[in-house]
Amino acid sequence: MALVEIRSLTKRFRKGDETITPLDDVDLDIEPSEFVVLMGPSGTGKSTLLNLLAGIDRANEGTIHVAGTEITRLSRSQLADWRAANLGYIFQTHNLIPVLTTYENVELPLLLLPLSGSERRKRVELALEAVGLTDRRDHYPRQLSGGQEQRVGIARAIVASPTVIVADEPTGSLDATTSEQIQVLLGRLNRELGMTMLMVTHDQQVASIGTRRLRLDRGRIVEDSPASNVHQKHPLSTAD
Repeated sequence: MALVEIRSLTKRFRKGDETITPLDDVDLDIEPSEFVVLMGPSGTGKSTLLNLLAGIDRANEGTIHVAGTEITRLSRSQLADWRAANLGYIFQTHNLIPVLTTYENVELPLLLLPLSGSERRKRVELALEAVGLTDRRDHYPRQLSGGQEQRVGIARAIVASPTVIVADEPTGSLDATTSEQIQVLLGRLNRELGMTMLMVTHDQQVASIGTRRLRLDRGRIVEDSPASNVHQKHPLSTAD
């Protein structure tokens, strides 16, 4: 069984007198430890697919199963609990809280989980080590570079050892050098820690870090290049 199973997924919304269908009867399986890259022109449903998988938006038709849970049947409160335990989201614009330190921003998702203080501390320390920011734990966002802010956002996304990570143009607001550093980091998290990722990008170079490429056009998958390798190890999954 695939880690993520999407069947007949359709999303529609009204824009004036017109019905827009950003996703149209999409089927997709994602295996554990795959790094799937979504590409395609603007308005073809890439971010819509991310938001449906993240439980942020609701589909009109179809189902999404993640690790055996049909998230399309969960209530709003159940979805919130599911996201806290299973979903990491890497944003383009970091979305850090200015009055919190690096450590506190990364710890924030763990406050929604039934973890002890010592468990939270170990997970935050592991996440900061994974993104190379142990020495910036007490810095505030205003004291960080753009690349460091994005690393904090990545640490926050991985700290709860989520089942799947979604990333929406994670290098889109970065300069070329910093973008390359983030690409290397995301590729390493996938290869070395076995994290399952679904990432949207328009950049061919960024797309090259994935193990599988999908191209969307008019709400449908028109290209699917199979994964080249699969990894299993995930050290952040242990809280001992």
